[in-house]
Amino acid sequence: MNKKNILIGFITGLLATASSVIFITLILSNRPIEDSWIYLYTQKKLGGLISLGAISNLIIFIISIKKNKVSFAGGLVISSLVIVVLIFLIKFL
Repeated sequence: MNKKNILIGFITGLLATASSVIFITLILSNRPIEDSWIYLYTQKKLGGLISLGAISNLIIFIISIKKNKVSFAGGLVISSLVIVVLIFLIKFL
């Protein structure tokens, strides 16, 4: 496996999730982004927002597998695991 492609897939996964979370927040909330995230954190729903944003990783993963870019897809899987750990920490800490 090519380490450069794994790193690119990892970074792509994190950026796709972050941009999706920002996009969803902008569409569904009329407050500033920071206030929305603080409110969701106090309501214990920030993990749900992040997991909705991580759905974009699934779409990118399917496309990369169809194009036979296995190393890139491996980076996406690693970034998804990091996001799962982040959601776990937010929910239970």
